[in-house]
Amino acid sequence: MTDFYPTTDYMPWGLIPRVEQFVARPRFRDELPRLLAQDADSPILCVGLRRSYGDSCVNANGRLIDMTDVGRFVSADWKSGILKCDAGVSLDALLHFIVPHGWFVATTPGTRFVTIGGAIANDVHGKNHHGQGSFGCSVLGIALLRTDGSTHIVRPGDALFNATVGGLGLTGLILEAEIELTPIKSAFLDCERIPFKHVGEFFALAKESEVDFEHTVAWIDCTRTGEQVGGGIFQRANWCTDGELVPHDRDKAVSVPLSPPIRPVNRHTVKVFNRLYDWAQRRGDARSRTHYSSFFYPLDALHHWNRLYGKRGFYQYQCVIPPKAQVDAVRDMLKIVSASSEGSMLSVLKTLGPKTSGGVISFPREGATLALDFVNRGAATLKLMGDLDGVVSRAGGRLYPAKDGRIPASIFQSGYPNWRELAKRKDPGMRSDFWERVSHEN
Repeated sequence: MTDFYPTTDYMPWGLIPRVEQFVARPRFRDELPRLLAQDADSPILCVGLRRSYGDSCVNANGRLIDMTDVGRFVSADWKSGILKCDAGVSLDALLHFIVPHGWFVATTPGTRFVTIGGAIANDVHGKNHHGQGSFGCSVLGIALLRTDGSTHIVRPGDALFNATVGGLGLTGLILEAEIELTPIKSAFLDCERIPFKHVGEFFALAKESEVDFEHTVAWIDCTRTGEQVGGGIFQRANWCTDGELVPHDRDKAVSVPLSPPIRPVNRHTVKVFNRLYDWAQRRGDARSRTHYSSFFYPLDALHHWNRLYGKRGFYQYQCVIPPKAQVDAVRDMLKIVSASSEGSMLSVLKTLGPKTSGGVISFPREGATLALDFVNRGAATLKLMGDLDGVVSRAGGRLYPAKDGRIPASIFQSGYPNWRELAKRKDPGMRSDFWERVSHEN
């Protein structure tokens, strides 16, 4: 492995697991065919900024190609909003480039520290899914390099395109993407915050806001019990039209330098944080003019915030529940969490619309999605998530591969009944720990 060096530093965002992998960091596209061909008997996986929480970006004892330095813009048409770029371009760099020209990505996840290749491979979604769908809905074309040396240009409707969007990097190395941007007249949003008492009020607000507001999301206080289970703060927003196209400040952030010996995030601080956050949100102005960086990416202001969970790391649990079961299922899940005393500091609830990208194992589907963070306390945390699995399964829901680090194969396969379509078109030379765990036939 001449170009690959061994390291245990390439961990997912949840910091679980820490394993040895052999990593290469190319700078130019013309290096990639040689890297794929090198030691062809060793399985390979291509990764970006590794904001996946679980093992979908892990290839234990195998090869990784870090694509983050292969990040060049190919072309941009400021009239049509069509842009081409390398897969290693980060959303951070892309927004800094396009916002002054009056453009934004059609869909953005909750961090700008993802690559375009990663956004496609995970078919990420955002606060406007009820109108715009997932990231793959704005992808017009993908250049894909397979480990057999062949290059494929795939477009919406192609079977290989549908396997690649949301396909977790398993269909080949994404070289380049052509995406359709969305026009904006300001870098700021007119944001409204509305307190709600329980789960039922959330769904009423979400339904009421679908037509008139492009972006909707809610923070949930998961420590509440009784009739107040699922209460929190609902946010809805539209783009301003004031012409102030100011990109985010790429240097304005502080960093957690290392994992502290005493874990700041625990069941006691989670409860205090939830109470303080709820108080601060209710105390502030109900309407505000907010820059996109603060609205979409509040956690990006603290680099390496994942270290606050300690060296044992943490799990994120994110599910989507179909509309018919969403109210009862979300309520039941939050009751389980509050009764467990485990708690979650970052609990997010939002609704997803019917628009799909065509990705055969893309996570987003119409319904409600709930995301929870849990400190890794070993068996107790795994049992809690197993209890949540039961609610999701009975409701006909599924879990998000980009966030998962322990889903059983049976739960994955029932949630993604078309998973064999990816298996058929998977590049035989590609591998991830996630896929090895969930793709075995029962």
